Amino acid sequence: MIVLADVIKGTAGAVAAGLMLAGCAVGPDFERPTAPAAAGYTPQPLPETTAAAVGVPGGVAQRFRVGENIAAQWWTLFQSPMLDTLIEQALKNNPSLQTAEAALREAQENQYAQRGILFPAIAGSLSPMRQKSYGAFGSGGAVSVPAYTITTASVEVSYALDIFGAARRSYESTTALTEQARYQMEAAYLALTSNVVVAAVQFASLRAQIEATQAILNAQEQQLGVLVRQLELGGVAEADVLTQRTAAAQTRAQLPMLEKQLSQSRSQLLALAGRFPDEALGAEFDFFAMRLPEDLPVSLPSQLVQQRPDIRASEASLHAASARIGVATAFMLPQIPLNARFGSSASNFGDLFVAGSGIWSLSASLTQPLFRGGELLHRKRAAVAAYDGAAAQYRGTVLTAFQNVSDVLNALQVDADALKASLDAERAGAENLEIAQSRYQGGATNFLTLLDAQRTYQQTRIALIQAQASRYADTAVLFVALGGGWWNRSEDWAGNTAKIDD
Repeated sequence: MIVLADVIKGTAGAVAAGLMLAGCAVGPDFERPTAPAAAGYTPQPLPETTAAAVGVPGGVAQRFRVGENIAAQWWTLFQSPMLDTLIEQALKNNPSLQTAEAALREAQENQYAQRGILFPAIAGSLSPMRQKSYGAFGSGGAVSVPAYTITTASVEVSYALDIFGAARRSYESTTALTEQARYQMEAAYLALTSNVVVAAVQFASLRAQIEATQAILNAQEQQLGVLVRQLELGGVAEADVLTQRTAAAQTRAQLPMLEKQLSQSRSQLLALAGRFPDEALGAEFDFFAMRLPEDLPVSLPSQLVQQRPDIRASEASLHAASARIGVATAFMLPQIPLNARFGSSASNFGDLFVAGSGIWSLSASLTQPLFRGGELLHRKRAAVAAYDGAAAQYRGTVLTAFQNVSDVLNALQVDADALKASLDAERAGAENLEIAQSRYQGGATNFLTLLDAQRTYQQTRIALIQAQASRYADTAVLFVALGGGWWNRSEDWAGNTAKIDD
């Protein structure tokens, strides 16, 4: 009697033989694109340090550290406990990051499911059947046969020999899509942390601008009060009072727009942290509570393609497209499915698997597509076109990444120069205003000169705050443009060790 183990053993032998034949898979073997040959990010070598603006928050000189690694929690370099708290909340509660994490889990499960096509499929069945029929015809007509029951229990094994690699290429494509989802999640993580830092800097900048505008308004109203008293005494013309009142009104008119922007910035911070607008933000951000990182890592150009999650995601998409060419090619070639069945059939359930009740079958077939109306050929051509598109998209992603780094490196140098110039202008404007006020009070100059000095100082003070914000924000953008140090985390969001693949 043939037993189940014999059938499975024979099927396993056929599968093993098929695997020996399946030594290679049709279609291109994917090779990771080589790193660009670019020697740097800017036409001129980077300076060792940026300019410094002494005596103002965010005015330190920043040093470019070429080839230095990036901290995984780079935002802690700003040394702001409130910023750290907000980012921690955002990483736990932000819906966009949770969506990316769920997409990764979905891709992983699809990959595990797709792996099943590499193994034989085994199914068990139990089939009871009640039947009545007629026997042979005799002289008196058909002989009636009593109704009877047949019960069949069997195990079926099926396997398609993957001689040309259709299953392996399909699994390869699904694995690459999982990698793509992983790096898309890393990109979402990086974008979220960056958005929180930039929003916090914007919030601090708006608060500082409101405070500066309010201080300037207070000074203008004090000057207006002096002019009103002088008008009552006949010391100034009424036109001077009206001009000063207009200047104060113009300054006051700037506050509502700044308050509106501050409210929007606050709501953005709360939304990024996964919180609602009616909740308290906590301690208020200001520039004095944040420190500008002095050492700025600058990755080598050859490292950038390994560090940027958007480039890695685009590379994984290219890998998946390459594997799909193999799948389309394999479907144009012969398919060889194997099937085996073992079981038992008996009229009584208790007689199943007794001697003489066994049934079995082994079968194999070969199918070669001969005519499908050009379907398979065009599907292969479509896969090749999709690969060409993915390759072009990959090159575009790399170019954009290098452009991002170049732009922010130039911006950091310009920001430092702009802050130094803005600080000099603000100090000169303050000194000029003090002199104009003194000379006006002494009658040595007219009111228009004083008013012009007030306006100049107001513009330079606001410009100084905006220049400070630009340095903080662009510093955060640099860490993002270089990949954000995700490879230095002990674990990624999928629970795997985070690292840059060799």
